Amino acid sequence: MNQNIALALKDWLPYRLIEELDGAYCRWLYMGNNTFDEPFFDETISKCRGLFENSQGKRSISQIDVLPQWSQGFHSIAPTAIIFHVSRCGSTVISQLLGLNPANIILSEVPFIDELLRMGVRNKSVEAVIPFVQSAINLYGAKRNNSQQNLFIKTDSWHIHFYEHYRQLYPHIPFVFLYRRPDEVIRSQQRKRGMQAVPGVLEAEIFGFDKQAITSMPLDEYMAMVLESYFEAFLKIIPNDPLAIAVNYDEGMVNIVQKIAEASGIAIAENEVTNMQRRMTFHGKHPKQVFAEKQIEVLPPLYLDKCFQLYNELENIRLRHRPTS
Repeated sequence: MNQNIALALKDWLPYRLIEELDGAYCRWLYMGNNTFDEPFFDETISKCRGLFENSQGKRSISQIDVLPQWSQGFHSIAPTAIIFHVSRCGSTVISQLLGLNPANIILSEVPFIDELLRMGVRNKSVEAVIPFVQSAINLYGAKRNNSQQNLFIKTDSWHIHFYEHYRQLYPHIPFVFLYRRPDEVIRSQQRKRGMQAVPGVLEAEIFGFDKQAITSMPLDEYMAMVLESYFEAFLKIIPNDPLAIAVNYDEGMVNIVQKIAEASGIAIAENEVTNMQRRMTFHGKHPKQVFAEKQIEVLPPLYLDKCFQLYNELENIRLRHRPTS
C-alpha cells in the first residue's frame, strides 16, 4: 500500500497549510524535475508553479492527518545536520554553498514546516504537530536521483525556540548554531525587515513575549529583544548539547561549511572549495550581484547592551566548546 502511495505522490510535495473550522489541510505542489537549490524554499515553489500540473486552476488538497502514512513509502534521506541562526548572519550563503554539491538536498526555511509549528503554538499543542513536521521532512527528503546522499535543513531563525522538538526528532545529528554581532544584524534588518523583526507578525508566545507589551515598541528595540531571546537560547543549549556546533559569521562562510561537513562526516573535495570561494564573490540573496559589505564603525546603541553581553558570553563558550564527533 505504501509503495502505491509513493508512486502516486512521486514529485508531489505539501507546501501550504490551510486551517479550517473542521481541521487542518495541506496543499500539494508538483515538483517535476526541480530540486531544492534556491536561496529560499519559496523561490523553488515559485519556479514550480509554472509547471503544467500546477497551472490548470486545480488545487490538490488533503488533510494533514494522512501525512504520516503517506510519507512512509518513500526512500527518504534522514537529515544530516540542522542549521539554527539569528538571522542576517550568513545562513543563506551557507545553505547555498552546501547546495553547490548535487549530493546535498537543502531545505531552506520551509514555509509548511513553519506553519505547522506556529499552528501548534496557537493551539497550545506543539507536540501534536511534530509527527506532521517529521512526515513533511521525510517527503522533502525523498531521494529524487542517485547522486543525492545528504539532507541539510536551515530553519527559520525563530525555530531555535523549537529546539527541544527538533532534538527529540533527531537526537544523533549535528545542530549548527550560527550567530553574528548584534549591531550588524540590526543594520541588516533596518534595510529590509524580516517577519521576526516586526511586532505582531509572529506569535509573541514563540519568544516568550507579552503580546500587549510589544505592540508599540520601536522596531529596532523590538528586534534587540528578539536577538536576546536567540542568544539566551544558544547559551542554554550549546554547553549542554554534545552535538552542538557554535559558529560566528566572522569565521568566514567557507570555513563554516567545512566545519559542518567535518561534523557530519562528509568529505569536501578541493574543487568544491574552489567553487565555494568563487560563489562567495556574489551576494547570498541575490546571486547575480557582486557582494560588497560596508564596514561601519559606530558605537552600538544602548538598547543593544544586553545583546552584546550575551554575544560576548557566547563567544567565550564558542572558543572553548568542541562538539563531540
